[in-house]
Amino acid sequence: MKAPEKRSRQATQTRQMSLVDAALQLAAQRSPADITTGDLARAVGITQGAVFRHFASKEAIWLAVLDWTADTLIARLQHAAAGTGGQAPAPLASLQAVFNAHVDFVMAHPGVPRVIFQELQHAQDTPLKARVRGLMQQYRTLVMDLLQRAQALHRLAPGTDLPAAAVLFLGSVQGLVLQSLFSGQVHTMGTQASGVFSIYLRGIAVQDSAERST
Repeated sequence: MKAPEKRSRQATQTRQMSLVDAALQLAAQRSPADITTGDLARAVGITQGAVFRHFASKEAIWLAVLDWTADTLIARLQHAAAGTGGQAPAPLASLQAVFNAHVDFVMAHPGVPRVIFQELQHAQDTPLKARVRGLMQQYRTLVMDLLQRAQALHRLAPGTDLPAAAVLFLGSVQGLVLQSLFSGQVHTMGTQASGVFSIYLRGIAVQDSAERST
């Protein structure tokens, strides 16, 4: 039999996750800045007062959203980079798998980029911005590691600027995301991703590597 305290903690964690999920679902439909705690309460079927029994403030809810995003996205990208056959794939193939995994994540959770872009519009530094920076640093480290491995195996064009290549990789994904948000058709990312990555790869890889990866 579970102790009451343990059951209470599990119930709180479950409710917190339901609020995080509701926040992401609503953010996929409208600006996160317009989402109120009342909206979240109605989405999960609780009172507005009950929301504050699980989170101290609305900012705390968005922090939880970004924590979930960072943990989930980075785990999926790392899994994609590692491959599934027991043997690590070639680094450029891993890079493409990471690119595709990010696209798939955004198509499944279109509220995520809306939350991130909304926060980055603020000029001042905030705890939410710090969370986004932490996520991007982890992402950049993963991409740089793959680029360094590719360079060590002589799969990159001579003289390739690795930090610039990492920036271009992240920018290519973000460009796809922004266009899908503007058009309101997030699913188009899936059909455009392969072509965008092929162009990116031809800019950094020795030609035979680019041909084998496309």
